[in-house]
Amino acid sequence: MATLGPHGISFGEAARVWIRIALLSFGGPAGQIAVMHRILVDEKRWIGEQRFLHALNFCMLLPGPEAQQLAIYIGWLLHKIRGGLFAGIVFVLPGLLAIMALSWIYVLYGGIGSIAALLFGLKAAVLAIVFQAVVRIGRRALGGAASYAIAAAAFLAIFLFRVPFPLIILGAALIGALAARLGSAAFGMSAHHDSGSRGSSDAESALGEALPAHARASRRSLGRLGVLIFLLWVAPTAGLLIAAGPDNVFSKIALFFSQMAVVTFGGAYAVLAYVAQAAVDTFHWLGPTEMLDGLGLAETTPGPLIMVTQFVGFLAGYRNAGALPPLVAGTLGGLLTTWVTFAPCFLWIFVGAPFIERLRENQALAAALAAVTAAVVGVILNLALWFALHFLFSATTALLIGPVSIVVPRLASVDPIAVALSIIALIAAFRFRLNVLWLLAGSALAGMLAHLTVGI
Repeated sequence: MATLGPHGISFGEAARVWIRIALLSFGGPAGQIAVMHRILVDEKRWIGEQRFLHALNFCMLLPGPEAQQLAIYIGWLLHKIRGGLFAGIVFVLPGLLAIMALSWIYVLYGGIGSIAALLFGLKAAVLAIVFQAVVRIGRRALGGAASYAIAAAAFLAIFLFRVPFPLIILGAALIGALAARLGSAAFGMSAHHDSGSRGSSDAESALGEALPAHARASRRSLGRLGVLIFLLWVAPTAGLLIAAGPDNVFSKIALFFSQMAVVTFGGAYAVLAYVAQAAVDTFHWLGPTEMLDGLGLAETTPGPLIMVTQFVGFLAGYRNAGALPPLVAGTLGGLLTTWVTFAPCFLWIFVGAPFIERLRENQALAAALAAVTAAVVGVILNLALWFALHFLFSATTALLIGPVSIVVPRLASVDPIAVALSIIALIAAFRFRLNVLWLLAGSALAGMLAHLTVGI
């Protein structure tokens, strides 16, 4: 018979729920977080609304994929380290297997006209989904003039001035904390609470309001755990740098995505903005439209949207295979990318969550986290426009005006079919609120019809 924790939830029951969440987690972080909220807060009532939002805001502050980190956090709250490990690994596993299989299909058959047409249609759906994410997260994060100002400033900083992501997030956190210190409620919990939510209170949940006993772990035990996870994370990168040198493609993959795991704050969409620009413009591992293809594949599979990085790593290894068979090199590149991308998430949560739990009533911290969530909206809007420019136009021009850098599309290079499909996808997403999977399927079919009728 299963042993029950102090909250009355057995590990076996929780494991089944986490598998269910992993298999239902389509549509990027906004959809995945919504699935977790619906099952864990509304349906199971294992965790309360305020605690869920507190954990979410902390994960938004961290570098890397916030949805997986939220799964680790709640898994840890419910069943300590093994709960966090199980939730985090299971959340990633379906996407890992699916993206690997789709990556093989992409390089083997992606050049075939019908497959290319399906991928072309998926790009339109991806564009609509990213813009939809701006709206969804904005509704949750933007509740007043101050949060709107933070979001606008974040967008302008990254879109016009190319301010690094960490500086934007740090600036937002400092503004939120300072506002709370000065007595302002501009970034209070109610400012970013989704008014449509009907989640249970913390007191009504199985976990309750109290601090779990395992959140009182000593700094020494947390330090030992942190060192162990850190060594497991960096070992492949260090080994490759020593054995193969910094110019080897696998060393570059390990080093780049390890750096990404540290410096890309603001969630999956913010991470994608950084990865897309670096992988395309700096390393030339793939083109802008291929990045959209990868994002389309990630949107059609369960698990974290940031699993698209595995697709990037696969193509990097596949196209720089050296003495290895290309498919073997691609597979190794994809698996290496996944390891260095997701391993640090366990480090951030297992070491940081105990301190964050102790500070749940700290108003300055809550305001800082809420301001960060507002800034993320502006970062995601930048990503949406970046994708739109590269999908709808085949050529762009960079205009430099002092410190301002503006990417301007060449109007003569506009693709009318891409524009038409994007408009249809946006109407389907916003006007008819079509389910993500139906939107992706319909867009792929539209791409196929365009291929058959006008020969794209």
